[in-house]
Amino acid sequence: MDSDAASPGTGHPTDNADVTLLAERIVAGDRRALARSITLIESENAEHQLQADFLLKSVLSHTGNSVRIGITGVPGVGKSTFIEAFGYDAIERGHRIAVLAIDPSSPMTGGSILGDKTRMEKLSQRLEAFIRPSPSRGMLGGIARKTYETMLLCEAAGFDVIIIETVGVGQSETTVSRLVDFFMVLLAPGGGDDLQGIKRGIMELADMVVVNKADGDLLAAAERVRRDYAAALHIMRPRSDHWSVPVLCASAISGDGMAEIWDSVESYRETVDDTGNLVKKRGQQACGLMEAEITESLLQSYRQDEDLRREWHRAEDEVTRGIRSPGEAARRLLARYRVQN
Repeated sequence: MDSDAASPGTGHPTDNADVTLLAERIVAGDRRALARSITLIESENAEHQLQADFLLKSVLSHTGNSVRIGITGVPGVGKSTFIEAFGYDAIERGHRIAVLAIDPSSPMTGGSILGDKTRMEKLSQRLEAFIRPSPSRGMLGGIARKTYETMLLCEAAGFDVIIIETVGVGQSETTVSRLVDFFMVLLAPGGGDDLQGIKRGIMELADMVVVNKADGDLLAAAERVRRDYAAALHIMRPRSDHWSVPVLCASAISGDGMAEIWDSVESYRETVDDTGNLVKKRGQQACGLMEAEITESLLQSYRQDEDLRREWHRAEDEVTRGIRSPGEAARRLLARYRVQN
């Protein structure tokens, strides 16, 4: 197994010349440079963040040439096994694939398992594939804070299929749909009321629904689930006049259904390209991410500044005791921030 997700090797860059060289190596397809760069942009050190900004600016003209796919599903649906089979099929079609696997972080320690690379052992051995597990660190939406920047670096390195595997399905999971071109929801054959097993909001954002594990004794159950969800989606208002959401069966074990899934992904990409919706969608996503980054940076400023942190704790105490409303407390904190900065 290669060591793409390991330590950054020679450490972080020391100046802009070093960062420029790093950018050149990324564009040349150097996998170690890519891994080192991702480590740099994930750093919360202020100096490293400035270097990361310079690095991203240096490679930005080499980005945007991939299909960005988000894949989500309830725990146990077989996301990693599916992605390995899906990735192999992509490679057979001549693609280079990067998998950004977001692992849930512990709310107590902030640590995460980061085990997706071991769960995709065969795929990780292919030179055409790059797998990078990253901790979510408590971020909502099933993605890590720097997932978007990591995706840009992978595109600059020549990977033309980017898959984001999210931590699971929940109310905040919809955030990932604002990061990708194509949002895929995985289901598994199961007993009981299958239509209650996943949030309606997630289904409304899906560009494709795939019933995984459609093999052996589960084949008939998978087909029933497929029919149920196809019927449910039929009566829901479509997100687009140009795309009808397909509901397909697949088996990550046998590979059945993978070709049909890829055909649908490519058909979707052609459709959004022809209508001009892809450029518009990515522009809206970038603006939304900028807004989210401003919010997170403001929060980080409060955490790092001792005076602001004290004001934050005082505001929390006042809100807790009912002395101030949350809205008033927030406005006072923002006013203090403006005065101080």
